[in-house]
Amino acid sequence: MKYAIPAWDLTSIPVASSDEVFPVRRVYCVGRNYAAHAREMGHDPDREPPFFFMKPADAIVPNGSTIPYPVATSDLHHEIEMVVALKSGGSDIAIENANECIFGYGVGLDLTRRDLQGEAKKLGRPWDMGKGFDRSAPCSPLHPVSETGIIDAADIWLKVNGETRQTSNLNALIWSVPETISYLSGLVELAAGDLIYSGTPAGVAAIERGDVLEGHVDGLTDLKITIA
Repeated sequence: MKYAIPAWDLTSIPVASSDEVFPVRRVYCVGRNYAAHAREMGHDPDREPPFFFMKPADAIVPNGSTIPYPVATSDLHHEIEMVVALKSGGSDIAIENANECIFGYGVGLDLTRRDLQGEAKKLGRPWDMGKGFDRSAPCSPLHPVSETGIIDAADIWLKVNGETRQTSNLNALIWSVPETISYLSGLVELAAGDLIYSGTPAGVAAIERGDVLEGHVDGLTDLKITIA
């Protein structure tokens, strides 16, 4: 096959304690998947069907990076999340089979240009430029499920400059990871290489130039990112 233009590098994420990397296909994000976060964003936390948005694969940022404060915003927010990496997929996956699709887990940040997202909401427009911008998806190395086991109850937190901003437990997810995988597979065909950012707890807030962000999920490598 001869490409009309030079091909770009495939986005990948390191696998912890290994020389392997995980190739990234698509990045799905679950919106408002913790009740307390739904409330702080002004929404009813009742168990409504989940909804999703996407980020481009090349929005992934490796652990330890210093990233520039993004353009076109004055209200950049942090959202800490557990990332679920899939080794297989399919359509209409049964909840009881969903965990079989998981390769492993990581710690991720859904960085959000909140002002652009808010304006899009008011105008009834897509969130893409508020959510799917350059370097908006930092992610730690992935830990295979063969080492961690299925993670369904673990503390998750985010610190900014050493001060805790977000804290919860994964058992507080409105839609569990297996339920999320099952529901999403009824909308699109999932495949190996897909990532799912599983939702953020309450406490989202603005970050500034010079801030150091540290994200944690029990049993996984901590994520550390600096805003230039």
